[in-house]
Amino acid sequence: MRRTWAKASLLALLALGGSAFAQVIRVGVVGPMAFVQGEHTWYGATLAAEEINREGGVVVGGRPFRIELVRVDTNEITSVTDAATAVERAITAQRVDFLIGGFRSEAVLAMSEVAADYKKPFIITGAALDGILAGRVDRNYERFKYLFRVSPNKSSDLARTSLLLLGEVVQAVRQQLNLSRPKVAILAERAAWADPLVETASRLIAAPPPQGYGAEVVGVWRPSATATDVTPELTAIQRAQAQVIYTVLSGPVGVPFGRDWGRLKIPAAPVGINVEAQQETWLQATDGLGVYVATLNTLAPGVAITPKTLPFISNFQSRFKRFPIYTASGAYVALHILKEAILRAGSLEADAVVKALEATDYVGPSGRIVFDKVHDVTWGPGYTTGLGVQWVGSRMQAFWPRAWRVGDRVVGYAGVRPYQLPPWVVEAWRR
Repeated sequence: MRRTWAKASLLALLALGGSAFAQVIRVGVVGPMAFVQGEHTWYGATLAAEEINREGGVVVGGRPFRIELVRVDTNEITSVTDAATAVERAITAQRVDFLIGGFRSEAVLAMSEVAADYKKPFIITGAALDGILAGRVDRNYERFKYLFRVSPNKSSDLARTSLLLLGEVVQAVRQQLNLSRPKVAILAERAAWADPLVETASRLIAAPPPQGYGAEVVGVWRPSATATDVTPELTAIQRAQAQVIYTVLSGPVGVPFGRDWGRLKIPAAPVGINVEAQQETWLQATDGLGVYVATLNTLAPGVAITPKTLPFISNFQSRFKRFPIYTASGAYVALHILKEAILRAGSLEADAVVKALEATDYVGPSGRIVFDKVHDVTWGPGYTTGLGVQWVGSRMQAFWPRAWRVGDRVVGYAGVRPYQLPPWVVEAWRR
């Protein structure tokens, strides 16, 4: 009742044009702001902060607090040291109360050490390495209890989803091209988060059904995450006679990959993870050559994962004129989850908020967020899994899950369409 009264009074003051916020909660939004991954982290947090403040902010102890975001450019794609320094400066000089964001796993490991030193709750929204949380929160809880992850799913879970997408494409090659044992190339950027995906993919691709795909791994290529030309790798993949390329790319290298793959008409269908292909600017970035590229994504146009999915996409596009990538939805959810935790705790004290965060059960645009024992987001049907999307014609469309069988359940969403092999792949390999 007291909270309801306080909120009603606050909204009345705002309606009269007054500024009813006596204090602020300062949230550091950390990320590589010169890159799309950081830019969308900021956009997602901004949209959430605007919604929360418009609704009266966060009422703690009967006092309304406004969310104030602090933009923290970590330069983490190129420098781990810069990232750790930027976070320490945000805590000590800019006096942030909480942290959200982070993209490159190596940098998030360093930034999270700083957050733990200063006992600042840090909700990670962009880095996937399992070891950011596993082996730290469970083995040294008192130091690392301040760390949580809402997005993306950890690397081992990304492997599960991206390999389900790979399975769709391997099956399409097998059925449509009459190839009993398709050949798969693995193209993964040189980064810690990608290592477990390469290991898991190598094992699963070659394993016989039903445990694996009964395909052949023709090689593994590891370009830099910032490479500007992957022609040598693609030429080698073509010489290896691969029909499928399993991609594990989160950095800017995703664009030259798509451009070079389309320009050379490499007769192998790409599928896996390519963060650059999650953007609606993908075709412009690749000079129109990235058509038929398929990737794991968090959201897809017109596909409602939860009742909040389509309103979030619509509001984000109206505000920023972009389609949100996973760091955007992650930051958006992180701020709303933080707000809910502060309300449950009735306090801004870090340990109280941590306890409240552990009880999170929140439905966001990409699924239901529930933390496991190491504060990681739960993967699976009914929680979060992501989507498979493919560029067809001039638009991104979802192709997974369409009829995903999980025990007795069949998981799928309206608007998901069948995967399409690139025509030059069909022409090269059809028998």
